[in-house]
Amino acid sequence: MDPMPLRPAVPAAPETPLSLRAFLRAVRTNALTIWPASAYRQDTTVRHFFGRINVLLNAPDAIHHVLVANPGNYRRSPASIRILRSVAGEGLLLSEGDDWKLQRRTVAPALAPRVMPMLARHIVTTTDTTLTRLALQANQPVNLLATMQTLALDIAGRSMFSLEMDQYGAAMRRMLTEFSEKYAQPRMLDMLLPPSIPSPTDIGRTRFKRRWMGLMETILSSRLATPQPETPRDLFDLLRAARDPETGAGFSPAQLRDQVATLILAGHETTAVTLFWALIMLAEAPDEQDWLAQEAAKATIEPESAYATAATLHRTRAVVNETMRLFPAAFTIVREAIAADRIGDLMLPPRTVIMIAPWVLHRHHALWQDPDLFRPARFMPDQPAPPRFTFMPFGAGPRICVGAQFAMTEAVLVLAALVGRFRITRIDTRPVVPVGIVTTQPDHPAEVRLTLRSQ
Repeated sequence: MDPMPLRPAVPAAPETPLSLRAFLRAVRTNALTIWPASAYRQDTTVRHFFGRINVLLNAPDAIHHVLVANPGNYRRSPASIRILRSVAGEGLLLSEGDDWKLQRRTVAPALAPRVMPMLARHIVTTTDTTLTRLALQANQPVNLLATMQTLALDIAGRSMFSLEMDQYGAAMRRMLTEFSEKYAQPRMLDMLLPPSIPSPTDIGRTRFKRRWMGLMETILSSRLATPQPETPRDLFDLLRAARDPETGAGFSPAQLRDQVATLILAGHETTAVTLFWALIMLAEAPDEQDWLAQEAAKATIEPESAYATAATLHRTRAVVNETMRLFPAAFTIVREAIAADRIGDLMLPPRTVIMIAPWVLHRHHALWQDPDLFRPARFMPDQPAPPRFTFMPFGAGPRICVGAQFAMTEAVLVLAALVGRFRITRIDTRPVVPVGIVTTQPDHPAEVRLTLRSQ
């Protein structure tokens, strides 16, 4: 029998569409509140801002059209480009056209299934170190978000630079925290100006980029000065050896730097918030937590067999999927139409802003049964898979997240190891409300208590 479903706290959706002033305020403070309650029941929501059409798509066939059937007509929004360029450079995340195709062809083999056992070793080794430290603090209040952010960044860094994290990990954490606090929130001019025209905030972003890329170059210089090993140790060794299968070209030092920066950025924050929300849900659903603990107790999570073990953790994987449904780290995908297009009866002129919001899509009343409840059982192997383009925590189409399998493996292994070792209970019992600022963050740093299960 499944545990009693939990209804997580959420910010209230406005009853009517927001005014321009309220919309801009919501984008800065909690972007999850920009959609009215009606958006969770409609296929399409259309608004006009600054003389431009803004369309939210929820119909799976319309989403398929934008992301799969005609992706070349839809580019990233100016705001996302100017915000992310300071930490991702010209890497895979922001590249377009032929440049993106070349980068994707070259990077994809470094994150292919055959590489996952090596990366799983880094995941488990880093997690074991963190769990040993947390065991020394058992029964003490723990800032759950900060702990998961530190762990996920350590995993991302060690998977990328297995040899250099002890020296550079603290600096990486410090700088990414600075970026999140100072430069990641979109301002009005970020949304109005083309990327070629700097906004006032871009001055700080440019200075930050010089320091961040300087740190990446310092680490890369250290690695490039050493011989290439016969057996890859980490993602950097794989990227360093990567070649475009069509041209045989590898990455230049600048291109390698930007790929490394992109993967470090994309590979830690999204997983950190997924783990945070999963653990909060389990703390509030102790019966579900017990199910996971029983599953973890039957598994052997060791570095050499970790990847194979992850495939057997069905209940843990279901909890991760249900967490990503309710709290998608990337809560919205924004595209801008390059040329006029048509989706069903909807005509889209050039520069139409298209929004595909997993936050809304995953809670849509026409697409999900009991969409507001935390019910991991819906993702168990004996249940039908969600229809395509109704569940897309990693995006969809050609630009689906290249690291999706790594992220899923990490979340499953870390969650199983944590719940298998500790019982998680809430100390601060205030409802944790999600806030959309870059990723789906909590409204306050919830404290939990970790009690050793052996006690």
